[in-house]
Amino acid sequence: MVADEPTFARLMMATQDGDKAAANVLLAEAGVWLERYFKRRIPPHAIDDLVQEVLIALYTKRASWDPARPFLPWMAAIARYRWVDHLRKVYKHESKELLEGDAVEDSDEEVVMSRVSLDRLFKQLPHKQSQVIELVKIGGLSIREAAQKTGQSESLVKVNIHRGLKKLAALVEEEQ
Repeated sequence: MVADEPTFARLMMATQDGDKAAANVLLAEAGVWLERYFKRRIPPHAIDDLVQEVLIALYTKRASWDPARPFLPWMAAIARYRWVDHLRKVYKHESKELLEGDAVEDSDEEVVMSRVSLDRLFKQLPHKQSQVIELVKIGGLSIREAAQKTGQSESLVKVNIHRGLKKLAALVEEEQ
């Protein structure tokens, strides 16, 4: 069974209060949720490591969760950032191709659908924000390279990325 929002919130509040048993249950339930979250996003052999990274981040950042806000979007944001970091690391540092058995199921269709969804979300952002997010976060360019390519200053590129990602997160949260 995967816990629901009220259960996660109750467990996190108890964890913040120092309840070790609640922390163990929270991490176990979060692990199950995260495995399902990553199952269609990354190859099977990388799921355990990424789940562990997120669980560590979840536990170390537990004090930053505000009980007045929903727990699952907070945890999903941590998972999403770790997933993006993982993808960036894989695409930059691994030159070998995925083995056929490691490929995510229906990956072609999912890639196309993800790109369509991303393009739809990008249309709701100012052009300069979506442009630098595309160049830096998806294309892998450095801040300096994106600044040169767009004609924006490096600090403006950083601001546009930050504001754009914040708006994208809000848009995704609205759709859930």
